[in-house]
Amino acid sequence: MIDAHCHLDLYPDPLAAGRQAERFGNTVVAVTNLPSHYEMGLPHVRTLARIHLALGLHPLLSDRHAGEIARFVKHVAAADYIGEIGLDFSSEGFGTRDRQVASFRRVLAAIADRQRFVTLHSRRAERELLGLLDEFGIRRAVFHWFTGSVPDMVATAAAGHYFSVNPAMIASDRGRRLVSAMPRHRIITETDGPYVMIDHRPIGVCEVRPVIDFLAGLWTTDVASAARIVDLNFRSVLDANLDPDVRPDAGRDLP
Repeated sequence: MIDAHCHLDLYPDPLAAGRQAERFGNTVVAVTNLPSHYEMGLPHVRTLARIHLALGLHPLLSDRHAGEIARFVKHVAAADYIGEIGLDFSSEGFGTRDRQVASFRRVLAAIADRQRFVTLHSRRAERELLGLLDEFGIRRAVFHWFTGSVPDMVATAAAGHYFSVNPAMIASDRGRRLVSAMPRHRIITETDGPYVMIDHRPIGVCEVRPVIDFLAGLWTTDVASAARIVDLNFRSVLDANLDPDVRPDAGRDLP
């Protein structure tokens, strides 16, 4: 299973959760909210081949960005995974909009030198974020827990970006309609654990089987084929040879 956006460091025992995911052959993008959190996690994940620590600067922590941005720049050269970064113009984040944009522009300038796996927060800021990605030439980014409109989703997919889907997204009619409209070669799975709740408990790392089941039904294929499509989509973010815009299997089930 692929968990493309998980706050592993917020679980009670992050290392045990990571080791369990590794034992099952799962892949986890362990996002961080600040570069200082990334620094704390680095020594612990170096022995875990399938746990990818991501360098983050969360938009809702913009009051701490001034003291953290230098750390982000310090680590960015060695970081293949970036997140959680982005913008939040909801009621929770609108008051810090200008500060968020200034920080996000510095982040985009720092990561524009090469392709990375980038997982994005985009709540109520989908169009602004898409414009900034285009300005800095950021390609094949992953919009985590996308909640925008269908037209915004279509524009995001047309620009070459991806979407990571968690079980909470398919729990509502609106969410299911939105996911159903996403191109299958642009969909990856995530948990956003431990924030997402399942059965009144925090979701487990890589607990994405409900999404795989939903996608299998949506794509009229079996669970194993749906999981393979998601795996290939995940790998194509970093591997230009697997770019869905040029690979012959795009939009079709794998054999």
